[in-house]
Amino acid sequence: MAGVIGGILLALGQPWGVAALLAGAGLVLWHARPVLLALVVLGGAAGWASAHAVLTRPNTLTPWFGAQVTVQGEWDGQFLTLRDPPARVTLAPKPTQGPGRLRVSGRLLAPEGRRTPGGFDQAAWFRAQGGLLSVTPGGALVGARVREFQPQGGLRGWFRRGLTTGLTERQGALMQAIELGDRGDISREQFSEGEAVRDAFARAGLAHLMALSGQNVALLTGALILLLTRLGAAPAWRFGLPVLLLGPYLLLVQSSASITRAVLMGGAVLLALALGRGRPDPPGVIALAALACLLLFPLWLTDVGFQLSFLAVVALTQSERVAGLLPGRWPRWLRLGLAATLLAEAGTLPVIAGTFGQVPLVGLPANLLAEGIMAALVPLGFLAGLLGPLALPLNVVNGVLADALLLVARTFGHAPVLSWGQVGVGGLLAYAAALLAGWLWLLGRVRAPAALGTWLACLLLTTLPGRLHPAREVVFLDVGQGDSTLIRLPHLTVLVDAGGSVGSDYDVGAHTVVPTLRALGVRKLDVLVATHADTDHIEGAASVLRQMPVGEVWIGQRKTDDPVLTAVLLAAQERHVPVREVRRGDQVSSDGATLTVLWPAGTAWSTEDNDNSVALRLESRGWRAAFLGDLPDPAEGTLAVGALNLLKAAHHGSRHSSSAAFLAQVAPPDTVVSVGRNTYGHPHPDVLARLAQVHSRAWRTDQLGTIRWPVP
Repeated sequence: MAGVIGGILLALGQPWGVAALLAGAGLVLWHARPVLLALVVLGGAAGWASAHAVLTRPNTLTPWFGAQVTVQGEWDGQFLTLRDPPARVTLAPKPTQGPGRLRVSGRLLAPEGRRTPGGFDQAAWFRAQGGLLSVTPGGALVGARVREFQPQGGLRGWFRRGLTTGLTERQGALMQAIELGDRGDISREQFSEGEAVRDAFARAGLAHLMALSGQNVALLTGALILLLTRLGAAPAWRFGLPVLLLGPYLLLVQSSASITRAVLMGGAVLLALALGRGRPDPPGVIALAALACLLLFPLWLTDVGFQLSFLAVVALTQSERVAGLLPGRWPRWLRLGLAATLLAEAGTLPVIAGTFGQVPLVGLPANLLAEGIMAALVPLGFLAGLLGPLALPLNVVNGVLADALLLVARTFGHAPVLSWGQVGVGGLLAYAAALLAGWLWLLGRVRAPAALGTWLACLLLTTLPGRLHPAREVVFLDVGQGDSTLIRLPHLTVLVDAGGSVGSDYDVGAHTVVPTLRALGVRKLDVLVATHADTDHIEGAASVLRQMPVGEVWIGQRKTDDPVLTAVLLAAQERHVPVREVRRGDQVSSDGATLTVLWPAGTAWSTEDNDNSVALRLESRGWRAAFLGDLPDPAEGTLAVGALNLLKAAHHGSRHSSSAAFLAQVAPPDTVVSVGRNTYGHPHPDVLARLAQVHSRAWRTDQLGTIRWPVP
């Protein structure tokens, strides 16, 4: 396994592959069996060859990138699978219809890489979904409009009807998530405005319940084994029949790394028991499952689902040992439940923290309650799926259990979470040292004070760099055709706008801005500025307010008839965040820097929202930058900004802003243009020409992604 991992990493150009190969060689030397070194080399070659084959496979969709197309295929809730050419694409926005056959039109685009810190790397995720025997997703169909739809038929259609018949939309969406791994419907469900069901599960530490894994396999096979035992079946049938059913089960559900790993491991264990060989060695079974997964899907190694699944199951191998440290008078089920939850959380900590930017603090009690519900809901839900439309009486019980699980998620989802930034090499090394200390303590090799001291030292060492060298920068977030700028000083953090998506249901604030802030280590905002009532500037601010602590909100004109601004003000009211109507001359100072409001004057308001934009100037030790919202000419010429070192171009580079006279006045050597794919012609060629005339370099977020600029 170490050899295969090393080969895959080397194929990806990662020098860590050498470390994996050396680790494999070290295991060989540890066991004094040098003949096994050939397996490490063979594994490395196989891993490299498998990854190379997937990485070099041509994309059949490349000739159509940028074109408006109409395609048809099978929609599984995640990908649309085409037959001619053989390809898979994602749809944005996702259809409200369930899985089935779709005919859909839209613009076909190449997958994008990571555009913001902590953001979603679509291109890498697409690559990770491809395998030796399966087509790699090749593109995204944006602006997707469904032309024809035929519901899913066959066994899957029958099973899905059984899961949802007689249930509410929310209950049915949850059942599809926990039984089939289809999270399309549950992603659209909300407990209330701004309170998404999936976010509640994540904050409560219950997100894994909606990702098919070993829990599903264990509960389903366990229920079947119990039934066969009661019927007096011989061991060959008792364990052999579940093995035969695991293959069809894998074809029924939505394939993923976690459920594939669970089926492979469960099949190996049950087969050994059926043949009378006893329970196999856990590390060997884990390695076998990893080999099978990675040789067929080599780039799963980079997939978060694969990493979480295997890290969790490796940690769970120590459940008995940890349970033995708990008081013996406690019930065994409680001791094992506590041990398993703690180990799973500890084993997956760096991936959870680094990927999602937050660590749940109530995972232990939430999981203890949820697991009891899942023990009944998973097998009963599966039975309902088998019954199809005849499952109406059974779903009366399933509906109650689903509501109970939703109640647990919503209750614990209100608990605070621990915010976390990106995890670097230093953080991983500190985690490894802490993990080693804990492992040696479990083995009795070191005493508890030494282990505790190691943990505290690792915590201190990972905390100190941010304290000793706090950030001083301006971050221009890539939010597509929109605006969002973060100003970071040691004791002042200001977010100017939070992006938005015109004519789309995509929540830029929740899915782009907040993850970026968490990845940067921002735990709170002192000021959130909503420059003016335009969707592409402030729609995401409502989600930011609901998901992060904010000191106060700055606005210019308080419009009462604008739904987007009203939603932001309502979110501020819900969170008890004061709203301040700023005017020219208002300012805040911190750490040798001053942020000054340049506009609006507040004496009169224009009927055009852009004319009322809040404009700001940041000064620090002789360095000056201006952020002008969507302010047009001639208003920008009345600001008396003065000479600038950095200009954030107004209105995404519109030809009605950044006039020649204004640019001659401020003479910025560098200008940042926040812009994305658009039909407005932004940035306008005239603006780029005017910037060139004053020798100002243009830095564009559509070309460079998120731009980070140091503040002196």
